[in-house]
Order: sequence, then C-alpha cells, then structure tokens
Amino acid sequence: MFDSSDGLLLIRAVRESIRTFLESRTIVIPSALSSDVRFEQKRGCFVTLKNADVGNTLRGCIGFPEPVYKLAKALSEAAVYAATEDPRFPPIELSELDSLLIEVSVLTKPVRIDVEEQSELPEKIEVGKDGLVMKWSQGSGLLLPQVATEYHWNAEEFLENLGLKSGSHSKQWLVPGTSVYKFQAQVFQELAPNGKVVPATD
Repeated sequence: MFDSSDGLLLIRAVRESIRTFLESRTIVIPSALSSDVRFEQKRGCFVTLKNADVGNTLRGCIGFPEPVYKLAKALSEAAVYAATEDPRFPPIELSELDSLLIEVSVLTKPVRIDVEEQSELPEKIEVGKDGLVMKWSQGSGLLLPQVATEYHWNAEEFLENLGLKSGSHSKQWLVPGTSVYKFQAQVFQELAPNGKVVPATD
C-alpha cells in the first residue's frame, strides 16, 4: 500500500496530530492524510513513541488492531492516544515532542491461525514478518512484528510473551480454546527525532 517514500509523510502527519492536540486539545486529521485517497481505506494501525536514548525506550504505544476506522482517522487518533492515554506512562508534554522518535505501523487484517494441536502454533509463525493477537476467555493482547525482532525472540518465545501481554501466563498459547491470530505490518521509523525515516519491515 505504501512505499519507502511514504514513510516521511506518515511520520510527519502523526507528529502533526500530536502537536495539534497538545496545543488545542482537539484531534484534527492532517491535510496530508485527508487529501490522499489511500487513507480513505479502513486499516488497523499503531503509533509507537520512543525516547531517543541508548535503548530507544518506549514512551507510548496505542493503536487499532482491527480495520474499524478509515486510516486517516485511525492514525490521527492512535497518535494522540499514544501520546496522552497509554496507562503505562504519564502524558507527554509539548516541550518533549521534538525529542521523541516516532514509529508508525499500518496493519493487515488479523487472520486466525488454524491448527489441530496448539503445540503446532510456532510452526505457523514467521518471526519478523508476523504480528500476533491472542484471545482467551479473560483477556487479549497484541504484539507487533517488530517486537519479536527487537528482542531476538523465536516463535515460541513470541507466543510466551504474547500470553503475558494478554494478562495470562507464558503458556496460555498451549491452553485449548485460546485463539491466536497473525497479521503483517508496514512499519516506518525515525532514525532521529524529526530526522530521516526508514522502513523497519519489508
């Protein structure tokens, strides 16, 4: 849907959405998104904010796993929520925005991984390409494809950490009745705040 030259457009639009909200407390869709027909499609997306420190530590990450909104709306809202509503972190301040790295992930629709035995799940996962969603009777969780790459997880470790993210234990993926879905993402990230943008995935 997007090529490497679109990364800068996406990152700038996300940063503009955050800046506008911090200045006016209003969520506004940037013109770069509202004027481009590609953003009329309904797509899931995530916006990730990181500190520009040695480990690029997480500062906020929120998004929409399912394609419930047009991408222009989904990106703008995910950007604002990642900056102000992630319960793991205090809301960012306007003075902090230009020191943060931004990463944007545009998702395909999650598809359930069908297996006869839960133990077969790792064989169906391509680490570095697939993101995962887990749903069980008391919770759910999502991990983007780039997370497994960043932590050097294999498929089984990916599933174990997904279980923890979903509010359960590391072996939840082996429990009958647990559903695991996979999706792919186009990911663009800044190498420096307000700097060069590169694709993080093919």
